[in-house]
Order: sequence, then C-alpha cells, then structure tokens
Amino acid sequence: MAKVIVRDLAKKFMWTIVTGDSDSLNRPLTLADTNRPGLELAGYFPDTQTKRLVVLGDKEIGYIEEQMDEISQRRSFGFLTGDSTPCIVVAHGHECPPVLKEIAQRKNFPVFKTEHQTSHAIVSITNYLDECLAESVVIHGELVRVFGVGVLITGRSGMGKSEIALELIKRGHQLVGDDRIDCYKIHDDLVGRTTPMLEGFMELRGVGIINVSRMYGVGAVAHETQIEFQIDLEPFNDSYEYDRVGIEEKEYNEILGIKILKMTIPVSQGRPMSSVIETAVTNFLLLKDGLDSAKEFEERVGLMSEKNRSTVYDVVKNYVTEKIGDLTGLEVMATCPRSSQSKIRKRNTGNGVFFGIVDLHKEVEKNI
Repeated sequence: MAKVIVRDLAKKFMWTIVTGDSDSLNRPLTLADTNRPGLELAGYFPDTQTKRLVVLGDKEIGYIEEQMDEISQRRSFGFLTGDSTPCIVVAHGHECPPVLKEIAQRKNFPVFKTEHQTSHAIVSITNYLDECLAESVVIHGELVRVFGVGVLITGRSGMGKSEIALELIKRGHQLVGDDRIDCYKIHDDLVGRTTPMLEGFMELRGVGIINVSRMYGVGAVAHETQIEFQIDLEPFNDSYEYDRVGIEEKEYNEILGIKILKMTIPVSQGRPMSSVIETAVTNFLLLKDGLDSAKEFEERVGLMSEKNRSTVYDVVKNYVTEKIGDLTGLEVMATCPRSSQSKIRKRNTGNGVFFGIVDLHKEVEKNI
C-alpha cells in the first residue's frame, strides 16, 4: 500500500478538483519532489522524471497561452498526463488550459487548482512529502524531551525505562513516545514520534496504561522531536570498569545514516536515574556549546600533576621552550635590556642550556 496518494494531498491543502473521479485520486506519490515542466512544454521529454507531481505556475501558464499552439499543447499535455504522473496542480488561481482539461477528462487524470502562489505551493508540497515519504525504522525504548533535547532511552526489557521517563515527566520534561518509537530521516535530521494510537499513553508494570496528558497536563506530551542524544541503560556490573571521568572517546550510534551521541549508563538500586539523565543532558548541551568538562578537568590535572610539573618554573619553561625553543642567558639579557643580571638565574637543564624563565616572563611583561 502506498504511503501517500493524491487524495491525501488534495485533502491536506484543500485543492479544488478540476478533472478526475474518486478512483483517479488513488494514484500514488513516490518522490518528494515537484516538476515545473518548462522543457516538456517546449517539446523536450527524454530526461523527464515522470513520477513527480507537476505544478503549473505563472510562467508556465503564460507560455502556454502566448507561445503554444493547439498541436504543441496536445503533444505536451498528452505526455504530462501519463500513467506514472500523480497529478497536475495549477497554482496562483489560474484557470486550467482548455486543451489540458479535455485531455485529462478523457484519461480520467486528476488536475487541481489552488489560489496559493507557485513557490508557496511547491514548498508546502515538498515539505509534506518529505515527512510522509521519509525513510523510517522502529526502535524499542522511550523518547523524551529533556531541556529541549530529544533523548532516546534504550535498554533491555525490565530496566525501568518507563519508570525513569515518568520521573522525568514529573520533573517538568515532556514525553514523546513510550515503548514504540518511529524514527524518520527528514532532510539531515533524525525525528522521532510514536503512533497516533499510543500518543500520550504510557504502560507501567503493575499499574497498567496511564494517560500522561490528563494526569500531568497537555504540556507534558510532545507530538515529535528531533533525536539528538541516546542513553542506553544496562545493569551495573562490578567487574566492568566504567568511564568515571568522561575523557574516553565518545560513542556514537548510527540510525538511518545519522550519527547521534550515545552514552551507556549503569543502573543500580537506589540510583536517582532521572537526576543522572538530567545531568547527562546538561553536559551534552555544554558539549554542543564547545565546553567539555572532562577535557577541562584533564587539562587541569595535567597541569598540576607531578609527572608534568614539579614547579611553576618548569611549567612556564616547558611551554616557552615548546613555542620558541631554548634560550640562553645572553639572549634573555638581549631581549630584556632593562633587567639586571642578578634577575637572570642560571639553571642547568642537563644539556648546557640554562634558564631563568620565570624572571624572563616577568621582564617580558614589563617590556611590552
């Protein structure tokens, strides 16, 4: 069964039907694109994608009325009303050309008219078809909006996903779907929603089905959301070494060709999972803004560790050496002529190069 038929578009955009009976409205649409048939009206047909919906706008109608005779119209409209073409829409309130109307009636081909401007009609049709014809996959889990971020919570059955989602709802976040999540690839975004039958409902073991919107208000439910972050729940394992700092390489999950950040969180008795997930999402938002807490901590530890630093002198020395190379005492005095020799202390580095980097740092500041 086709995902979208002509009848769906005619109803959605309230087009006025010009030709075609009820059966003609069952033609399927398989491409999320439209065709403005400039070349076809000029008589060139070889490269035409006939499965696209045809839109006649101001330019096409003007060309038909002013440049095309009846013979050329019959040839072009006979081609445009083929079996694989879904329908023709005449935009911006124009009347259907008489020759097109005659041919369409004979073929029982659907032709519509709309008052919308051509560009507006094309954008509306394309966006609608993009969503309806989008590639999709069904995932078992919970989908919630936490701080505006679409979070997909996955894990094996019995991990408490629904209970965690309910706690998040009680904390002011939104439920998108429970148990069955339909994921769609729309443009370059991964969008998730649940089936209309299940929207707003949750199943809790031992309680049954609950209506979330009635219990917690209509604001507790969202129709759909972009999925940006996945949290996978697993039982806590004492023998497994979990990432405690967050400096390990980030893990991503690919769904319909789109990569989303994935975090595995262990679940144990008494652990406040709703708070943990809120914290994980907040950290995710910081990452999006370029603020990596784990990396910042790693840099701080690296700066303070005995392995990389024994004194402030060594830190500054290593940094300057890395940037501009080793300097001798004579080079220091040449760089800072106002500094006294007593301020330039020799420090043997083991290779004959000595240095008073701290004093140099101070003297450079004075001389700038």
